[in-house]
Amino acid sequence: MIRRTLLVIPFGAAALLWLAFGTPRPSVPSFQAVRAATRPSDARLLDRNGEVLQELRTDESRRRLGWIRLAEISPALQVAVIASEDRRYYRHGGVDGKALGTVAVRRIMGGPRRGASTISMQVAALLRADLGHNGAPRGLGQKWRQMRLAWAIEARWSKAEILEAYLNLATFRGEVQGVAAAASVLFGKAPHGITEAEATVLAALLRSPNAGPAAVTRRAWALREAQGGRASREEIAAAVARAVEVASAGGPRVAFAPHAARRLLRPMVASSAPMPSVRSTLDSATQRFAAETLRRHLLAAQERHVQDGAVLVVENATGDVLVYVGGSGDLSGAPHVDGIRARRQAGSALKPFLYGLALEQRLLTPASLLEDTPLDLSVSGGLYRPHNYDEQFTGLVTVRTALAGSLNIPAVRTLDLVGVETFVQQLRRLGFEGLTESGDYYGPSLALGSADVSLWELVNAYRTLGNGGVWGPLHLAPGERQAPARRPVYSQATAFLVSNILADRESRSATFGLENPLATRFWTAVKTGTSKEMRDNWCVGYSRRYTVGVWVGNFSGEPMQDVSGVTGAAPVWLEIMAWLHRVTPSLPPKPPAGVIPRTIAFPRELEPKRVEWFLEGTEPWTANQVLATGHPRIVAPARGTVIALDPDIPASRQRIVFEAQVAGAPLRWILDGADIGPAAEPLIWDPHPGRHILSLADGAERPLDTLTFEVRGVASTAEN
Repeated sequence: MIRRTLLVIPFGAAALLWLAFGTPRPSVPSFQAVRAATRPSDARLLDRNGEVLQELRTDESRRRLGWIRLAEISPALQVAVIASEDRRYYRHGGVDGKALGTVAVRRIMGGPRRGASTISMQVAALLRADLGHNGAPRGLGQKWRQMRLAWAIEARWSKAEILEAYLNLATFRGEVQGVAAAASVLFGKAPHGITEAEATVLAALLRSPNAGPAAVTRRAWALREAQGGRASREEIAAAVARAVEVASAGGPRVAFAPHAARRLLRPMVASSAPMPSVRSTLDSATQRFAAETLRRHLLAAQERHVQDGAVLVVENATGDVLVYVGGSGDLSGAPHVDGIRARRQAGSALKPFLYGLALEQRLLTPASLLEDTPLDLSVSGGLYRPHNYDEQFTGLVTVRTALAGSLNIPAVRTLDLVGVETFVQQLRRLGFEGLTESGDYYGPSLALGSADVSLWELVNAYRTLGNGGVWGPLHLAPGERQAPARRPVYSQATAFLVSNILADRESRSATFGLENPLATRFWTAVKTGTSKEMRDNWCVGYSRRYTVGVWVGNFSGEPMQDVSGVTGAAPVWLEIMAWLHRVTPSLPPKPPAGVIPRTIAFPRELEPKRVEWFLEGTEPWTANQVLATGHPRIVAPARGTVIALDPDIPASRQRIVFEAQVAGAPLRWILDGADIGPAAEPLIWDPHPGRHILSLADGAERPLDTLTFEVRGVASTAEN
């Protein structure tokens, strides 16, 4: 037996020499090509400063992160791997003849079977799938091909490159491939931070990536003894426990922005390019704080049947998104639903845009009086009877009080003034893309937020007010900042008036009290909203620098129990807004050109005497004027009226009445540029075909209200 063995060794050596030098070498890709083609299985979302916010799995068959250079890998791990896999690594040319001879002797003598694959041979198997064993013993021919490729690799690559490739391509545990994934997933650190005990465990895992804890511990300790290492049994046992436990758990190691990651990284997944890390506009610290704050408040509200929420924070000047919390994570029954993009009923959150439109059109001023009394409106489905949240009615209230206190009846009356279709068009200019129907479809309930909107749209609309009435797109990634697609929606003066009302703590107190989650210690403008049956509640507000929006509800559509905007979303909003201004407070904006302060009083002391702001030209004519009505406006005809003349009807019966609300001022009618008389009393006009412009003007012929109407047909001159 011994003699046969001695004869086998020389023949084996000769065969190796012939394979190495007597046959053509197989083709080998360059080291650089292999490194470039190694694609991570996880895409990473970075915040604005480069910190990892989210890992998104793109390859379910393996877990591999980016390629790590040898200089960035712990020296302890390099030493342990060489000691475990290839002790003569630096003394052979790809195939260890001495190790092969030893294996041959052991097999002939009937000893234990052990492999003799070098690190170079293992790299060859990693590069060529047909050279791997896939759990089955390799055939002799397969082994020969593996050895030939190993020699070819050694001829083209350096030893450092071969070791680097092996550490980046080898499987360490389960689906975890490469040293970057092994260090991150198993030990929660970068490869350069691997300790001696952790390095010993990783090297032990290379032989049997799926071995149990006991087997890994035995092999790791044996390797430590062979190396003469200093790691204790306790350190190795702890490293084994951590590696086995974490690897079996699965899931991303970093998960703070899953919904933003899916939005930014999914397009990259579909491409064939290497998966890079994608930088976002998010701020890691604020993102984490917002997510934790939302979760804490939702946990406290679980007894009231609340499980979902979302938070969006944007920078006013740039449109950069700083926080994108699309859900409540494990608290939610639908964690993959993006609460920022999902559309829900807006409730009272749309009221600032309605009143802003009425102010812009000079139909109302902040001091105008509106009736908060029972209202019946005829609609296609019958009578519409809106009511306030508390089922109470206040009587006459100012626009300031109606908006700040979120009264419903005055909002419906305001919608009747501006027109539903006009309001729909304004909401579309504000970016509410879900409003695809005509005004008739929504009806008067639109004043109370019956339309479905997303938090993304709502926050940007409030940001428009914070930016002086100018709308612009939001950005979740720096690359989205293209040429500014900005458009004015409100004048700067109107935006100031609305912001001033939304920031008015005293005017809000009649509904919410002075101490409530809407009251910040610095300047903010804020509004809440609650949908029908408490299915959704919102809190959206802005400071000089930031706009913060919070939605709380249930993705299932089930109603909450006694949770409104001020009790559900507002406390989250308050904490986040305070966090954003923990260093620098927000100061009130300066009044822009076009707004004028006036001291005003009200009949029967309906509201306290105060200094009020007005658009220039709508202010009272005398100081301390008692306001019993709103700003002068045209009452009839309605805006956009089309009048069809009938030649069979006498002209005297087809006259048009011009009527105005003048509040005692000496105003005049201006029709198509011509003064046609005083506006103190209704004026009867004989119509003639064409498109006409009608204005209500002061003594200096300065228009205070203007509309257009059209007369069609042929005027009759016959009298019956």
